[in-house]
Amino acid sequence: MPNVPLALCEQAQLQHSGGRSVQGKPILMREIQPPAPRLRVLVVAAMHGDEFSSASVALHWLQLAQANPEHTHWRFIPMLNPDGLLRRPARRMNAHGVDLNRNFPTPNWQTETKHYWEKLTHKDPRRWPGKAPLSEPESKFLFDQMAAFEPDVIVSIHAPYGVLDFDGPVLPPSKLGRLYLDQVGVFPGSLGNYGGIHNATPVVTVELPNALRTPSATEMHKMWGDLRRWMNQTLVAHQ
Repeated sequence: MPNVPLALCEQAQLQHSGGRSVQGKPILMREIQPPAPRLRVLVVAAMHGDEFSSASVALHWLQLAQANPEHTHWRFIPMLNPDGLLRRPARRMNAHGVDLNRNFPTPNWQTETKHYWEKLTHKDPRRWPGKAPLSEPESKFLFDQMAAFEPDVIVSIHAPYGVLDFDGPVLPPSKLGRLYLDQVGVFPGSLGNYGGIHNATPVVTVELPNALRTPSATEMHKMWGDLRRWMNQTLVAHQ
């Protein structure tokens, strides 16, 4: 992965979450829980296996959270799709060829994902939603994490569109670093649709500008700072 030295991996202290991919690879996780947290935040990356920079940024942000968790209970899942990322060449989908970000149980999933995939993507294999909602162990794992952890906000890191997207019932952040809010739409079966609209849990979708390179260290810090300020102003201040 880009910009990920061995020391950063070791400092992350990732642990087996108990979840596994289609091919049996462990889905790793790290929890950071200070005393008396006021927020629960779930950070997930590499849902698409060819978006290397997303996992890298998650690890850098994990390091920042370790240094200063403040009042937040963090749960990091830096690589939701290990089969796709570790494949050579890496690919967007999981080992079953499913786009995990179209596999969540949004309303009317069967009809809407079928129409989306067949009519709008022209059966693009990179965006196949699967045979049924939560048919994949990786999406089911994240679904179960959401139900058990009950996050106040979900941060989903992707690439390479270079924008900030948002779904949910609260005022969105206007920017994270150089990424400005550009709500790109609601897709059947997506995490943003399920979490932000159907489940009323704010979903901040970070679309990094490059799948193979991370932003600079300074930029990653700015993005992190903007995220924390938005959380404090929008979520903590209104508790």
